[in-house]
Amino acid sequence: MEVDFKKYKWFWLTMSVYLTLGIYLLYVTYSEPFLNIKLEEENGYWLVKELHDKNWASNQNVSLGDIVLSVDSIQIDYVPNIEYDKIIRTAKDLTIMKPNGQSYDMKINHLDIPKQFYYMLVIPFCYYFLTLFIVLYLYYKQKNTALLNLLILFMLNVSLAYVSIGASSRLNNIGNVVNSSSMILCLALLLHFLKKYFSFLKINWLYFNNIKVIYIVPIFAFLLSIFSNMYPSTYFLYSNVMLGLFFFLLIMILSALIISYFKYKAPQIKILLISIVIPFVPFLFFYVLPQMLFQRYILSAEVCSLFLMLIPFSFIFTQLTERIFDMEYLITRIRYYLSFSFIFTVWLVLGLYWIAGHRLSIAKMAEIFFYAFLSLTILFFIKEKIDYRQRKVLFSTKGDYIHQLYTTIDKIGKAYKIEDLLDKFSQEVALHLELNCVYVLTYDYQSQRLISRDESIDLLHKQLDSAFIEKLQLGELKKIDTFYLAFIHQDAHHKRILVLDHNNSINLKDEELLWLELLLLYLNNFIDNMKMIEGLVEELKQMKQSDGSQLPWLNKLLWLRFEEEKYQLAQELHDTNLQEQLHIAREVDVLIHAKDSTDIQSRLAKVHEQMIASVHDLRAYCENLKPPLLDTLGLNAALEKLIQKVIERADFVLIYTIDRLYLEDERLNLMIYRLFQELLNNALKHSYATSVEIHLTEMTDGFEITYSDNGVGCDLNDIMQSDSMGIKGIRERVKAFNGQFSINSHSHEGMIVHIIVKEGSDTLDYSAHSG
Repeated sequence: MEVDFKKYKWFWLTMSVYLTLGIYLLYVTYSEPFLNIKLEEENGYWLVKELHDKNWASNQNVSLGDIVLSVDSIQIDYVPNIEYDKIIRTAKDLTIMKPNGQSYDMKINHLDIPKQFYYMLVIPFCYYFLTLFIVLYLYYKQKNTALLNLLILFMLNVSLAYVSIGASSRLNNIGNVVNSSSMILCLALLLHFLKKYFSFLKINWLYFNNIKVIYIVPIFAFLLSIFSNMYPSTYFLYSNVMLGLFFFLLIMILSALIISYFKYKAPQIKILLISIVIPFVPFLFFYVLPQMLFQRYILSAEVCSLFLMLIPFSFIFTQLTERIFDMEYLITRIRYYLSFSFIFTVWLVLGLYWIAGHRLSIAKMAEIFFYAFLSLTILFFIKEKIDYRQRKVLFSTKGDYIHQLYTTIDKIGKAYKIEDLLDKFSQEVALHLELNCVYVLTYDYQSQRLISRDESIDLLHKQLDSAFIEKLQLGELKKIDTFYLAFIHQDAHHKRILVLDHNNSINLKDEELLWLELLLLYLNNFIDNMKMIEGLVEELKQMKQSDGSQLPWLNKLLWLRFEEEKYQLAQELHDTNLQEQLHIAREVDVLIHAKDSTDIQSRLAKVHEQMIASVHDLRAYCENLKPPLLDTLGLNAALEKLIQKVIERADFVLIYTIDRLYLEDERLNLMIYRLFQELLNNALKHSYATSVEIHLTEMTDGFEITYSDNGVGCDLNDIMQSDSMGIKGIRERVKAFNGQFSINSHSHEGMIVHIIVKEGSDTLDYSAHSG
């Protein structure tokens, strides 16, 4: 119980501080409206020099050059910090005197300045309690790890830094201390988090290993903020020092992520980099740098800080073991939406700026830009979801062609003979394209004649020559006078052609031509498959009519494949587990015949450890034969587990990336796993390398595997001629799926293996070469 108490003690102490400070800061923010009116002293009077919210000033009849007499019933000369700050930051009532000598009092409410009310109170309030709920969820639902604890502290500090903006802008002493300290501390925590996370990913850290030294910076910021409260005249210098420290730590974080990403190409680092760069860019370029260089920001801190709220929540996805979203897919989609939204938003804002006659301020332009940018991004997301739900309907004057494609394939796919298939196909085309005359012709290569019973063929044959027909490509449509011609299928003796006789009554549109081209490709595959099935059925009939035995070639193929698998299993068991069992048997035999029994217990314990290790090896061998994670959690989880096992055993540095694949053929998942398994086992046993890289990359219609090491290499001719099932087995697996395989290696020059497999490929295209 003592351990549990200590585990929860720090958490509740931290939450108590968070709740106390947060509620106090929100109270300070709500206590008085924020005005931010800049003044200048002239002849003993304090004149309005600059107005932060011009709409409020216009409604209240406040103008530049007006004289401020009192603030909250306090004479202007006695307002705290006015001598150094020269800004009226907050007020509930003001007394203003116009240049003509007329003076009047005004009462100010929060809702009189709605933009400030939402930016400084409503949004911080919501963000504060949202952070509180998420932190409680993470702490109770996730494992208590150092990474999670750092993530929780980071989120709480970001929340306090954001909530304290309102109190800090009012020059509240506690608000100043909390804002400065938490702003710097959150970056120090982020550096600490990254150091731990890089260690978890087994990636070398760019900076010093004793990362706790970095906490000297937020301690210095804390002390400096207290000093600034004691001596208000140092506020300007203090603000620039805080921004400089913030800029320094941010550059450390970004450089560590950028350099590590280009060095290791880890997808986790890419997610972190994007989640930090996107929120920090507006704050860095629109507030920090302009304030440091020109003492004037482009966008206020409260507006820029809205983007910083994205950082902690994006980090949640790097820690949750049961992720709600597929982050890799989500990032690619967001990047796709943002690219379209950004271009159109820039065009829209420039157009509005030109139409308004340059009357829009930069702040208003920024608000319009972000509103339009986010709205378009959300619109593209919703559109994609709607398009997916309506994917079977492509609206046209004649109907939904995509849905027609599905129904047509379903109907013609039920035919059992090629002639029936062609008849159904012709009927469906005539029905959907509203044609009266659709038929299939057969071109005989030997006689160079079109074969059909239709009388109109004579006219068509006169218009076509044999060279034109033989040049037709699969799926190609040609329009000739009153006919459309399309190539359906060909074999050694014949070529089948679809004829659409429109008699100049119609002109097929693009959607109809696309529909027909896709249908022709499906039809070609149907005919090929049907011819193969008919051939197999014929062989089976002949077998049944003869002696009832199975096909000899099928028997031989199955028997050879079965024997190959048995041989490989026997060889692997003999080389690994069986040798270990023989060693244990010899050790036990020595103990049985030993005369000296003084250390018999310790020797038996060693034998027992060897037996346990042998059992673990046998279990691992069974998992290799049928990886359990592949069926339950998918390919990525199975590969991650395999790679972690290799890393534990390996003497080399393993660098890897694994893209998430979306393959229709589930057999490819097992194939990819076996390829990784064989390549990494080969690296462990034979490469003697110090560095190995393996990458699985998604392609448009398949995947690519790239392997390289700096080991001893090999002679390719020896490998391909040997009986080893390693590289040779990899090549055969790739060949079985019609993939491309290449290997490049020389003695003492390492090895490079390149594999490309396209889903649905019909051609064998692989090679092995040396360079």
